[in-house]
Amino acid sequence: MKEAIVLTSGGLDSTTVVYQLVSQNIRVKPLFFNYGQHCMDTEWTRLNDVLPSSLVAVPEKIDISDVFSGSKSRLIKEADLWSEKVIDDDLYIPYRTMLFFAAAAARAQTLNTLDVFTGFINSNHAKEIDCTSAFMNKLDGLTESIGPVKFHSPFRYSSKAEVVKVALQLGVPIGRTYSCQASSQYPCGACPNCVERLSALSEFIDI
Repeated sequence: MKEAIVLTSGGLDSTTVVYQLVSQNIRVKPLFFNYGQHCMDTEWTRLNDVLPSSLVAVPEKIDISDVFSGSKSRLIKEADLWSEKVIDDDLYIPYRTMLFFAAAAARAQTLNTLDVFTGFINSNHAKEIDCTSAFMNKLDGLTESIGPVKFHSPFRYSSKAEVVKVALQLGVPIGRTYSCQASSQYPCGACPNCVERLSALSEFIDI
């Protein structure tokens, strides 16, 4: 394997995967999905800011936002955090990860790049049932039966703290990555992603 597509979001996990592959001299093709997320502009900007300077391929943005048009998820319709309460249920988007896998597989085979990497970890979020290792293992079996594209999720059994450890070793600009689910411009510090991220960072950095 000399090249691979990486599903990227500008977040810590996928950015770390990019740095990991680049360190192995693999040509990375970053793939970014605009699924209508309220923080899309921030994610796209951060993604282009945090990628390794040695990266040759520019990120490709694919718009699939019409699929989730009308969604009430707070990942799509941003809440006013000063006046509205947001709970885990509000941040779930059904079939989002399955759609990512299908679209990425189709794009990869179209480009004749048959290895696709994701930064998904074995999420502990109550509603992220489509980000668990068990779910991703089943998707592997599905894609293997219909085409040559192979998915790799190197952190699927890892905790966020373990990802942070690898990121620090690789020199990932952690502070410039963006993973907030509730706010489109600044990390809220309270959503599941922010809490998990802060907890992991606290094991290595005095914050």
